[in-house]
Amino acid sequence: MSDIADQEHDDQLMRELGLADLGFSLMRLEGRVFLRLTGMVEYGGRRYPYDLVPAQGVLAKPSKWRKLDADARAAVLRERASPAVVDELHGHVEAFVQEIADASDDCDLDPQPFLQGLADMQISEPAGMVFDRIRQRLQHAVERDMEEQHAERTRQSINLAEYPASFEVARRIKRKFIALLGPTNSGKTHQAIEALAKAPSGVYLAPLRLLALENYERLQAMQQHGRPLAVSLVTGEERRLEPGATHVASTVEMLDTRTPVDVAVIDEIQMLADRDRGAAWTAAVCGAPAHTVYLVGAPEARRAIEVLAARLDCELEVHVLKRKGPLSMEESPVRKLTGLQRGDAIICFSRREVLMWRDNVTEAGLSVATVYGNLSPEVRRAQAQRFRDGAADVVVGTDAIAMGLNMPIARIVMTTSVKYNGYEEEEIPAALARQIAGRAGRFGVHEEGLVAGFDAETHNVMRSLLREKPVPLKTTGFAVAPTLEHLHRISAVTNEHGLAKLLKRFVHNIDVPDGFFYPRITEDQFERAAWLDMLQLSVAEKFALSLVPISAKVHSLQHAWESWATALAHKKITHLKPENNPVHYMNLQEAEDACRLYSAYAWLAYRQPEHFPDTALALRLSREASERVDAILQDQNSAARKRQPKKFRRR
Repeated sequence: MSDIADQEHDDQLMRELGLADLGFSLMRLEGRVFLRLTGMVEYGGRRYPYDLVPAQGVLAKPSKWRKLDADARAAVLRERASPAVVDELHGHVEAFVQEIADASDDCDLDPQPFLQGLADMQISEPAGMVFDRIRQRLQHAVERDMEEQHAERTRQSINLAEYPASFEVARRIKRKFIALLGPTNSGKTHQAIEALAKAPSGVYLAPLRLLALENYERLQAMQQHGRPLAVSLVTGEERRLEPGATHVASTVEMLDTRTPVDVAVIDEIQMLADRDRGAAWTAAVCGAPAHTVYLVGAPEARRAIEVLAARLDCELEVHVLKRKGPLSMEESPVRKLTGLQRGDAIICFSRREVLMWRDNVTEAGLSVATVYGNLSPEVRRAQAQRFRDGAADVVVGTDAIAMGLNMPIARIVMTTSVKYNGYEEEEIPAALARQIAGRAGRFGVHEEGLVAGFDAETHNVMRSLLREKPVPLKTTGFAVAPTLEHLHRISAVTNEHGLAKLLKRFVHNIDVPDGFFYPRITEDQFERAAWLDMLQLSVAEKFALSLVPISAKVHSLQHAWESWATALAHKKITHLKPENNPVHYMNLQEAEDACRLYSAYAWLAYRQPEHFPDTALALRLSREASERVDAILQDQNSAARKRQPKKFRRR
């Protein structure tokens, strides 16, 4: 029997059984033979038709149905289609229509677009599944509507055009900006520090703990009215608070925006353009509570400073300084280890490369100081001091030497011009090339600074990069990071307590009328937030934990961070247990990681002292681990030199 004839036979059977009069029809669709029941319900003055499959309405597969004779089919139809089935389904539809109509009304939505799905003849699933699908559609619509409401409330709660006004003390002070712009070795930082030391009170804001520490000690050695300056050091991981201090050396993120001072110095102002940390410089420029604010950095920041000063209605005075000594490319690359000289700085772009070059250079007969970003400020400073004192012939390091660490470098030797940017290997930007190269030729020590590539390709690339015209910083889109106040404000208007969603709303929903200030968060913070949202923590606790300066790429450090967060969620006190990993047994990697672990604990301890009480112990252990790192580096240098035959060693 053909499909058409079979369908006609079934239609005849439905009429004979009186099922068509009840509203039933027999259908074939999607490999099924099933019953449909049509009807109509009324609610709220509106009529809603339905055409649905009853709960037991799916009868069989077509192949099985064809094998049944007329009597067998009739028996199945009598069992599955009856007035009781009609009444049952009609009652379910009435209840469902009322449910959806009321829910739509509560959310100020029209129920018709959702309930029209009750009459979709292309659906062969039982009515219960259709109801669930419509509920999901309504839920998604409600969520979209709620999201739009929350987005609008977020926009109304934070307007970044008003960001400078959030710094109340700075707003009340008539501030003057003095920009000291110039290349490395132009004396700009020296000039700013001199002005800071002469002021009755002031703050120095550094991009690195190392620079904060160096200038803290530098200010301590200076005098005012015949007495040493009273100076405090404030970084995320350390506090050295001097009673009655008039001056503070601080990392830029630790700026105290509530205590007015006479002079503020914001170093490396070109960091305004930094992808991850630029927001700290935006906040410092907008919020430094000083009558005079020195903006110190590269000349390419000039236009950005000018537009910021205009936006903040601050007087601006610009001084462009020139390098105190010439900087020149060597005529040819170094090519061989024997071409290296005392006073050279050999630059690599990873810890692994630094240690490899350190060993090669040492075995070639030169003593080496080692500097790279993974080292603590104390170790970097100790290694730099060995070079300054002449105990090391050369320094092998990363671009960490480009910011701070004043050393008497005669020549910069680049081992490569390619650096991993967090996503891929790429040629270093001209600005970084200039900053690294500028470390050569310390004024008062060398007549000029020299730059060379170790190989011909690097040499030629560096020559080209140093000839490039500096690209000015952008004059809009200055980064603004979320504060806890921002997140609490968004939470209050949206009733959202998940940190990841709050950060997402900050980035995507707050009002940025002209794009002059723009919201930014780091990927690391967002990834941490998503993990922290699984714990029972307050928004403030999650926010603090999301900012802990610890590397997620090192398993032991990530594990420690997770254990701290979990302990805080359970309101447990976390003590340090140094006896589990004695410092004197650590290898280099372990000692470096220990430095970072103890520093991160100290950072958190300053913010959650009741749950992380071992601040003093963390600082002591960090210093001990730093001393261990420095000792290991010196031992490795000595061991490498001993492998070199005496006749090849340089004195």
